[in-house]
Amino acid sequence: MFQRCELLLGTEAMERIAQKRVIIFGVGGVGSWCAESLVRSGIRHLTIVDSDRVCITNVNRQLMATMKTVGQVKVDALKERLLSINPKAEITALQKIFTAETAEEFHLEDYDYIIDAIDSLKDKALLILMATNTPSFGGSRGGAGSAGPVFFSSMGAALKLDPTRIKVAEFWKVQGDPLARALRNRFKKEKTFPRHKFQCVYSDELLKNQLPIDPEDRGNGSISHITAIFGFMLAGLVLQDVHKSSL
Repeated sequence: MFQRCELLLGTEAMERIAQKRVIIFGVGGVGSWCAESLVRSGIRHLTIVDSDRVCITNVNRQLMATMKTVGQVKVDALKERLLSINPKAEITALQKIFTAETAEEFHLEDYDYIIDAIDSLKDKALLILMATNTPSFGGSRGGAGSAGPVFFSSMGAALKLDPTRIKVAEFWKVQGDPLARALRNRFKKEKTFPRHKFQCVYSDELLKNQLPIDPEDRGNGSISHITAIFGFMLAGLVLQDVHKSSL
C-alpha cells in the first residue's frame, strides 16, 4: 500500500511513521484533509476530535462531507473514510470539543504530534498553551525523537483564494493573519504565553465576503482548494519532521 511512500522516504522513515501517535483537534475544512493525508502516508495511530455533525454548508470543502453524510457525526464519517483507505489503521474518533472543562481528558502528553485546526479563539488559545507546555515539549521542528509532542497549528483558512500565498512560519512571525493577531493580543492581555515556539500554516491574503453572512451559520466564505492545502501542509510538517529524525 505504501510502496511509493517508501521509495521516497525510505524503510526506516516509514517504520517510524507507522509508530507515531497523532491527534487532530478539529476535522473541518483543514483537519479532515490533514487526516486523510496522514493515513495515506502511513500514519496508523490517529485520534480525531470534533463535536459537530456534517451540515450542508460543509459539503463545499470538508473531505467527508457529502450529500449522503449530512447529519452524521463528523468524526464518525471521517473514521469510516479513513478505514476504507487503511483498514489496519487505529482511528479513535472522539465527538468532543476541546475546552477548559474537557482539556485534561485528552492526555496530550501521550501523543507524538498535536495538530490544531480549531476555529474557536478561546479554545485554540488554550490548546496552544497546553500543547506547548507539556513535559519535554518536542519543539516546532526536529522534535520527533524527543519524549514530548511536537505541535503544529493552522491559522485562518477562510477568505482566501490564492494558493501561492499559503506559507509556514513560527507563530510570532506570522504576518497578515487576523487569527494569529487575535491570539497574540489575547496572550499579551492575559500575560500568559506559549512556553515554546511552534510552526503555523497561514496565508496573508484577506478577501471580503461578497454576500451577507448567514446569522445562523456565522461562517466566512471559504473554498476547498485552500482548506485542503492548509491540511496537506500540516500533514507535510509531520511527515517531514519524522523523516528528518530517520536520516
